[in-house]
Amino acid sequence: MTEADPIVAAGAVVVRKGPEVLMVHRPKYDDWSFPKGKVDRGEHPLAAAVREVEEETGLRVRLGRPLADQHYEVNGRGKTVHYWMARVVGDDDVSSYLVNQEIDELVWVSSKRAAQMLTYPRDEKTLRQAMKRSPKTRTFVVLRHAKARSREHWRADDRFRPLLKVGQAQGERLVPLLAAYDVKRLVSSSSVRCVATVIPYADWRGLKVDSEDRLSEEDATSDSVSSLVRELLGNGKRTLLCTHRPVLPVVFETLGVEDPGLDPAEMLVVHHRRGKVVALERHHVR
Repeated sequence: MTEADPIVAAGAVVVRKGPEVLMVHRPKYDDWSFPKGKVDRGEHPLAAAVREVEEETGLRVRLGRPLADQHYEVNGRGKTVHYWMARVVGDDDVSSYLVNQEIDELVWVSSKRAAQMLTYPRDEKTLRQAMKRSPKTRTFVVLRHAKARSREHWRADDRFRPLLKVGQAQGERLVPLLAAYDVKRLVSSSSVRCVATVIPYADWRGLKVDSEDRLSEEDATSDSVSSLVRELLGNGKRTLLCTHRPVLPVVFETLGVEDPGLDPAEMLVVHHRRGKVVALERHHVR
């Protein structure tokens, strides 16, 4: 990265019941804002947002609906900040926070008070958007399996066709993206290439993978896939569904969203409230 390259950062508007908003004060700039920071080289903005919130506040969060990016200049360089709604995972008490040179004050305040405290108009705009989107949503992640060995070079049962090494690496790189949403239920086609894509995250979180023949290319039917998707939407858990390109159109039709034509190891993050889709995000790893 050179000095001429744009700066990319990520952060979150962290909210809790009230609604109250988490605010940070930076002594270096004497400003009040939301927790955020630069994206490291090779890091995905999703992972950066969660990491920066934890580093600046000590709180672990899960991301919710995306907010509009901020674009502005810093010392003549363009800067983009990616923002999401977020909620704390676990205890949200900040009374024992240890102040430091980067953040010397950390407080929960009402949304009205937050609007008065914010230093920059761009943050006020982000706050207004966040408050319009403050009701809780659930996350449903639809993932196409990572890169697998080609059909032409696989003579055995296609259900057992494995991931390539690059596909295995993609599965590992998906871990922080799924962790950013605190996905709790994993449902995968029973085919090896799908299960293997999800296993790295499952192992990291200590979760089991629910293996479903109904999501395999060989056994999927429109009725069975639709029934499963509706069931998963209604269970109230943050869920990942991993399947194959030929099965995905039925998944998206059931969700009532346009098929985005996912690439291998690419996911569509569906934010819904009581089954109604309210926001979409598309993310992938190389």
